[in-house]
Amino acid sequence: MNAKTAIITGGNKGIGLGITESFVNAGYRVVVGARTSMDLKSFSDKVRFVSVDVSKEKSHLDLVATAMEWTGRLDVYVNNAGFSEWKPIEKIDESFFERIINTNLKSAFWGCKAAITTMKAGASIINISSIAGKRGSSNNSMYVASKFAMNGLTQSLAKELGPKGIRVNGLCPVLILTDGLKDALMEEYSPAKGNPEQFIADFTKGNSALGRMPTSKEVGDMCVLLSSEMASAITGQNINVDCGVFPQ
Repeated sequence: MNAKTAIITGGNKGIGLGITESFVNAGYRVVVGARTSMDLKSFSDKVRFVSVDVSKEKSHLDLVATAMEWTGRLDVYVNNAGFSEWKPIEKIDESFFERIINTNLKSAFWGCKAAITTMKAGASIINISSIAGKRGSSNNSMYVASKFAMNGLTQSLAKELGPKGIRVNGLCPVLILTDGLKDALMEEYSPAKGNPEQFIADFTKGNSALGRMPTSKEVGDMCVLLSSEMASAITGQNINVDCGVFPQ
């Protein structure tokens, strides 16, 4: 009881798993919310999994209730769950529209709303956005729109929740070759043309100041830093984690 506690949606795979690992290594207890648990056994009793549909408000309230029953506190809420797929606008239908918005935006909104029901001054909300939330790209309008909206949500809630001592920030990673991104890059309208590894290599060579792409661990470590007292004056920011792809 009373250990620092973080909730991470989609914290069971890809970037989310890196975030979970970083918080566990920093001494947190972590509640992971996703549809399926994947393999979280290596974290032993430091991680609890809750099967949820992140597009539903009740799911986020269930995650908060789990944290409070377990440790009696909620220090960090990371809205990480997301879905990516390239598709030209003429191919976008209602189903695709709703899947992107439900997974990327509604989930973050409900997560923020649920988090503040128990958060105290000093707590932190982190929204995992994307470089796509700062610049558009071809065949990607739906995903880009959802991430621009997430960045706006971050900025607005930072102003709204600041008087309560709750900080709200976003992280905008560039391409990290998780299984989810690899699947998206294999789709018909993606820029990878069926070769994700070559696409990432070419993109890195032409765009990265550091000559590489970031890792899931680096995103996770930035989440931990933003949640700490070392970042106590930082709120309302959407910070690039991109190895210098998009300097601002």
